[in-house]
Amino acid sequence: MVTADERITVDEAAGAAEAVLREVGRAVIGKDKALELLLMALLADGHVLIEDFPGLAKTLMARSFSVATGLDFARVQFTPDQMPMDITGAPVLDPSSSDFLFRPGPIFTNLLLADEINRAPAKTQAALLEAMQERQVTVDGVSHPVPRPFLVIATQNPIEYEGTYPLPEAQLDRFLVRIGVGYPTSDAEWEIIRERADRGTDDIELNPAIDGDRLRAMQDAVERIHLEEDVGRYIVSLVAATRAHEQVLVGASPRGSLAIMKMARARALLAGQDFVTPDDVKAVAEPALSHRLILRPEAWVRDVTASEIVDGLLDTVPTPPTAPRR
Repeated sequence: MVTADERITVDEAAGAAEAVLREVGRAVIGKDKALELLLMALLADGHVLIEDFPGLAKTLMARSFSVATGLDFARVQFTPDQMPMDITGAPVLDPSSSDFLFRPGPIFTNLLLADEINRAPAKTQAALLEAMQERQVTVDGVSHPVPRPFLVIATQNPIEYEGTYPLPEAQLDRFLVRIGVGYPTSDAEWEIIRERADRGTDDIELNPAIDGDRLRAMQDAVERIHLEEDVGRYIVSLVAATRAHEQVLVGASPRGSLAIMKMARARALLAGQDFVTPDDVKAVAEPALSHRLILRPEAWVRDVTASEIVDGLLDTVPTPPTAPRR
């Protein structure tokens, strides 16, 4: 295995990423695009919001990635009665010393699954904000760093609103991407049934394809992917176009530009490239931007979605040449 302070090449990182996807694909069948997006976010050191209907393997995806990457995993089922200390931890009295000692909560892990995050009230949702942005948790004025790497995968049901608390824009903006899973094709669904029948149990045993040190080395390789100025300015133009769109009330901030850049770099690495192309940008723009847009009321009346607006901008904003100029 590669230690945290060693470098690996883009080809080596791409090979390791392929091994992770292959292992996760044994458990999550027919969802290659969603799995690739989730792995890109992990390589880009970002958080993921999975928004889709129940029963579409959202939890299975998170668990499978934790095993395939060798990361510590914790799952929190969000509920209306949950308190922030249930996530972050809290000081507890040590009888032997009569001192208060900090007892870490489930957030102190590598990969945290925040299941049905919109079922918890805002103050509990906010308990995640500092860790997601600063990679630390502050309790009673003392900051405690979370382990690295640290990734939050949150899920929510897009059609069930009773007893839920919609995520505020500030928290949505902390997620690098928002992805959907979607229903499987007929062939993929039959493969799911066949695999389950042959296995004889609901559980599927996966093996680590990499470990935490190798993942950190892969994240470092992503940071070395070259970004040509023309492609960078293309990203800026796309994000600026969201702010000028007639059906958008509030467009994406520079954090949206950074999200596209990070995801495009990760996509380039998965392809074994050491530079970002406009196609990389186009492939990640919708999941990186759509959850950052606040639409005008008339757009909702016309059933226009943020995803459709981003897709439309990809057709209208001029695309730079593909070949890098170094």
